[in-house]
Amino acid sequence: MKNAASATSPFPTLSTSTLWLMTIASGLVVANNYYNQPLLGEIARTFQVPEAKAGIISMLTQVGYAIGLLLIIPLGDIFRRKRLILTDFILIIFSLLLAAFANHIYMLMLASLLIGATSVVPQLFIPMAAQLARPENRGKAIGTVMSGLLIGVLLSRTISGFVGAHLGWRAMFLIAAGLMVLLGLAIQLMLPEVHPSYKGSYKSLMRSLVSLVKEEPVLRLAAARGALTFACFGGFWTTLVFLLEEPPFNAGSDVAGAFGLVGAGGAIMASVMGRLADKMNTRHIITATTLMIIVSYVIFGTFSHSFIGLVVGVILLDLGLQATHIANQTMVFSLNPEARNRLNTVYMVTYFTGGATGTLLASQAWQLWHWQGVVLVGLVFSNLALLVHLAFSGRGEAAKPLPEIT
Repeated sequence: MKNAASATSPFPTLSTSTLWLMTIASGLVVANNYYNQPLLGEIARTFQVPEAKAGIISMLTQVGYAIGLLLIIPLGDIFRRKRLILTDFILIIFSLLLAAFANHIYMLMLASLLIGATSVVPQLFIPMAAQLARPENRGKAIGTVMSGLLIGVLLSRTISGFVGAHLGWRAMFLIAAGLMVLLGLAIQLMLPEVHPSYKGSYKSLMRSLVSLVKEEPVLRLAAARGALTFACFGGFWTTLVFLLEEPPFNAGSDVAGAFGLVGAGGAIMASVMGRLADKMNTRHIITATTLMIIVSYVIFGTFSHSFIGLVVGVILLDLGLQATHIANQTMVFSLNPEARNRLNTVYMVTYFTGGATGTLLASQAWQLWHWQGVVLVGLVFSNLALLVHLAFSGRGEAAKPLPEIT
């Protein structure tokens, strides 16, 4: 792999402080995409709209994220990384303030789309960590940043649920904007600059995404598998608050958000399971983790009136999803070291398109058939993920142990 920093002196290295900055920043930025989920019930009441319409807010955030991944992340291969990240932070802050002061549901929908499109910085940090780390520490660096991202995804719901219950949903977006200002200042002071290695135009860069999809069957399989499993994840977390607001729970956004603490434990366990894939057949690993997601939805359907049942289901869902995601992404990063940003773009755009689809269908299923409709959507997507995995991983590269990232 060509040294990403060869064009600058001194050579930037991944110090411990830089790695922790990336890890914390990844968690805080990605959280912007999920603050709205425990707040959807309160948002629906504020604007006097049906819950299914409020659920579109969550779906649009994920659509926006997919758009940002497609249009912004490839720029990491042609622009200086630090400058690109700081420019994006200005747009993140604007989007969060627009959400906080939205006076109509459609303005909040637009703001949510923009929040998703701009909050893609973690997907610049992950390839950047891979570039700056020493070869012998590269896998550890990627795993550390990924852990921050995953915990941010899950704890964001706990934080927003608490804030929403005590200060209102608008306060959460104001607090998030303040955090982004502080984080942007820290990045300006502490993050090293990384110069691009790609010399072509933006048009040729985007065209190369199509070539990567055509040439890399492992990328296609990982992306499809990721999209189908993330659809299960998005559908559950978007509609959970609606279930908890009804009898026998009669709970608010703070209780819905507290489930993120349970999921965070699953994310930590998933990172450990991801390391096991280095020594085990990945086809068997992903078969097992996909089965966890299927079982989680069986539990959601069978024990829908039990807190204990929901907790057990959440642990299995998050463990299954995050372990599958880590295995998928590690495989993708191993394919072509000089195209990591673009490989990540293809995988993550597909991944979040799946999440947005699951969110939309689950919201509509809730409106028509309530919780059992949500469970049906989750079971369809999770079983389809297992079928795709078993049908196409077979004897191909995806069946091998995860290659070492060099």
